[in-house]
Amino acid sequence: MPGPYVFGRHQPASHTIIHVSDPHFLAGGARLGGRYDVDDTFARTLVAIRAVHPTPAAIVLTGDLTDLGEPDAYRRLRAAVEPVARELGTQVIWVAGNHDERPALREGLLDAPATEEPVTGVWEIDGLRIIALDTSVPGWHHGDLDDGQLAWLADVLRTPAPQGTLLAMHHPPLPSHLPLFDILELRHQEKLEAVIRGSDVRGILAGHLHYSSTGVFAGVPVSVASATCYTMNVARPAAEVNGMDAAQAFNLVHVYPDTITHTVVPVTTAPTGEYFSEAWLEKMAALDPEARLEAFSRKPTR
Repeated sequence: MPGPYVFGRHQPASHTIIHVSDPHFLAGGARLGGRYDVDDTFARTLVAIRAVHPTPAAIVLTGDLTDLGEPDAYRRLRAAVEPVARELGTQVIWVAGNHDERPALREGLLDAPATEEPVTGVWEIDGLRIIALDTSVPGWHHGDLDDGQLAWLADVLRTPAPQGTLLAMHHPPLPSHLPLFDILELRHQEKLEAVIRGSDVRGILAGHLHYSSTGVFAGVPVSVASATCYTMNVARPAAEVNGMDAAQAFNLVHVYPDTITHTVVPVTTAPTGEYFSEAWLEKMAALDPEARLEAFSRKPTR
């Protein structure tokens, strides 16, 4: 494939990351709530992941990997993701969510002992560090980070990474305009803030909300990916927002030296135009910058 094409001021991203959240797999391929075909939407998500980038640096799944923490659900999720990861030559990073069960997750996805220890990890990929935190609280749906995990994070962050750090976690350290999510938010956020403020953390990837959202925490941008299982219909009054079988999506994360972008990728089969193509890009690449502006930027005269 030709390229990468660079027509503007920014060079290509150093890292491209696929950020997926909340697949909520169930044993035996059961429908979530008897309604949502989470296997189908996740399969379509994997098709889209293959299409958006040939060699992503990582696929990060920010929690609620399963709905009930069933061992078979983890096996089925792993069987779906790992062949795609091998095909793309990419790292898979599993993050625990409130619907997950640590013992089954550790055994089924990490080939680790089935314990209640937090599911954490550190990966350095071509200078970019990704740290997985475990905000799940066994037996509860709200989020928290115990002192041991915070001390571990502080120790890791003492040594900066060449291209900075991304944190991956389930519960976002952000407010929600939906009152029901206040109950299930990340608690004791001030403790996490004290650890990461002034560190090399450049971004936080999260899930949990089932709708896309962004904000800033401790001076760090936070990006919440929507869900692949079902999403929240936020086109309703806040107190009446409920789930819908539409708008499933994941995020395409591009890491540049001076910024990080998060692009929402819809999992859809909607008709799409065919104006832009590799041939169009090649045509633009053959022009000098002034001719390119003339061809594409100038408005037609009336």
